Amino acid sequence: MKEKLIRFMQGRYGVDQFTKFLMGVALVCMILSLFTRSMVWSFLILLLLVYCYFRMFSKSITKRYAENQKYLQMTAGIRRKWASFQRNMKDRKTHHIYKCPGCKQKIRVPRGKGKIAIRCPKCHTEFIKKS
Repeated sequence: MKEKLIRFMQGRYGVDQFTKFLMGVALVCMILSLFTRSMVWSFLILLLLVYCYFRMFSKSITKRYAENQKYLQMTAGIRRKWASFQRNMKDRKTHHIYKCPGCKQKIRVPRGKGKIAIRCPKCHTEFIKKS
């Protein structure tokens, strides 16, 4: 059975980031449709899921790849900010992040060192902060 599935999916595009996003939107629409009894939600969910499966089973790999690249290009800024936010949240227990008073460059300093003199690597301004 597994071999049949593998043979069927050969030459197909499969799941990419854009398809995952569309499935997430469909899930949100499903949750919203629980609170509002409207046929519009059901129709939108059906359209989204049909388009997702169309993309997954498509043999036109170049077109699906181009669609995914367009999606990634449009969301690059949001994804970059989200990754930066996650990194900052992970490091907040072990490091402080200060901004240089001269050039506003962000500087990461380890916690628990007391008052230290921090030298900006960009403009070489020195300032004192508590870590």
